[in-house]
Amino acid sequence: MNFSKKIKFQLLMQNSFFVLVFIALIILLGFLSKQFVFTADITQANKSVLSKGSVEILQNLDGPINLTVFATNDNVSQNDTFRQSMLNFIGKYQREKKDVYIKFINPTEEPKLAQELGIRSDGEVIVEYKKRTEHIVPPFAEQDLTNLLVRLSRSNEKPVMYLDGHGEKNLMGLKNNDLGEFGKQLENRGFKFSNPDLTVLNEVPKEGSMLVIASPQVPVTKVEAQKILNYLNNGGNLLWLLDDSDLQGLDEVAKYIGLTVSQSKVVDPGSLQFGGNEDMTFALAYGNHPITERFMLRTQYLDAYEVNALGTFENGWEVTNLIEVGATGWLASPDKKSNNKLTFDPDKDKAGPINIAVALNRKYGDKGQRVLVVGNASFLSNNFITSGGNLDLGVNMVNWLAGDDKLITIQPTPLKDVNVTIPSDSKSVFVAWTVFHAFQYFFPVGLFLLGFWIWFRRRKA
Repeated sequence: MNFSKKIKFQLLMQNSFFVLVFIALIILLGFLSKQFVFTADITQANKSVLSKGSVEILQNLDGPINLTVFATNDNVSQNDTFRQSMLNFIGKYQREKKDVYIKFINPTEEPKLAQELGIRSDGEVIVEYKKRTEHIVPPFAEQDLTNLLVRLSRSNEKPVMYLDGHGEKNLMGLKNNDLGEFGKQLENRGFKFSNPDLTVLNEVPKEGSMLVIASPQVPVTKVEAQKILNYLNNGGNLLWLLDDSDLQGLDEVAKYIGLTVSQSKVVDPGSLQFGGNEDMTFALAYGNHPITERFMLRTQYLDAYEVNALGTFENGWEVTNLIEVGATGWLASPDKKSNNKLTFDPDKDKAGPINIAVALNRKYGDKGQRVLVVGNASFLSNNFITSGGNLDLGVNMVNWLAGDDKLITIQPTPLKDVNVTIPSDSKSVFVAWTVFHAFQYFFPVGLFLLGFWIWFRRRKA
């Protein structure tokens, strides 16, 4: 078919216009991709996106975050791509918070600066937020960096005080029933600890953010109990964990906040299906409170007791029931025989759900006062701290008592690393090599050749 010069010119102009429009469209799409970012990760390990806890923490940080990485230049020929891997890692944070900035300094080119800033290893990072800085050394994961940001953002630097000397579960202890692992997690989030000796001091120190009483096993002396009561009366915050109904000399403290504790524990046959026993119970329902506002994780308790508190007019306490357990269980009567544990008696037993925690707060001077009582201490012990959401709930409780409400969130957890193990026999190696390289080389080259063949046939037609 012969075309006139006019038609050929029109076709040339039409094709040229199409090419220009196509190039303009590509440029426009590239511009829009920079302005609007959408990221989804369907992998099991979720390596390309941040966990929900990290995202919520970043949303609560209201200032820029600056990261200075002291690392030598990448050497791709020697498989040294640390800088690029850092850019990819921090990119996850930058997608959630636009004012996260990263810059690199080669310590071999700036040795004096590195020495002045205390840099000790290649790849060390200085993280700065609101004129507060902290160093972090690789290798580190999302949880490590997010916890560092929590520490930098923490507004309350007052120490967490804990009562000791009466057989309490120790925040530094290593025994199974101690709270040492919980204490370590709190330290990772910027909390410091103090252990005041109330037998010597005139009062509970006012410099602390709260006092923790973790299930004393022997009675607290009247002198110590009076100092704790004075501390409450003067606006101090309190976390009280109870493993039974024995108040161990703190009866006046309980009376001051209107606290009552059941004489018997929760029995929950529903725990048997999860591999536990009837003394184990789980919580899925939580009260309307900042500690549990967005909390949807299941928590686990052993030998839990019912607690209640009445807000008194003279003290002005506002009370919130916090944790309900034993939806399929009940609160056994005190005279229940052990061989009849799993038999519910409607005349003597109280059907679940049972409330095992109360949060109290009131106005006091220029600041508020907060008290939290849980009818169980084992849920934060070394035995149970990793069960379900126990750690998350415990950290939320301490954050609330410390006044750091903006840090109450689901805590970031380490991401699982998934490795593919290929058998060493020749057949398996060949199959794996074929599958991996098919997507890398064979399919792209095949598609290119197919497209060229189709184009060539159409051109000859």
